Amino acid sequence: MPNLTSKELMQLEDQLNGEALLVTKFKNYVNQCTDPELKSVLQQIAQKHQNHYATLMRHLQ
Repeated sequence: MPNLTSKELMQLEDQLNGEALLVTKFKNYVNQCTDPELKSVLQQIAQKHQNHYATLMRHLQ
């Protein structure tokens, strides 16, 4: 794990929590949506935030 200060770790944790929340929200929106085009856009946004989350996690390894 990289040498991060406690403040940096807290900020990273906040960002991870934020990305996880966005993934959850957009997946819920996808499940509630009936319009195929909008559903596709929402799935892409959920995936984008999932990728952000994964990228942040890689920085902790």
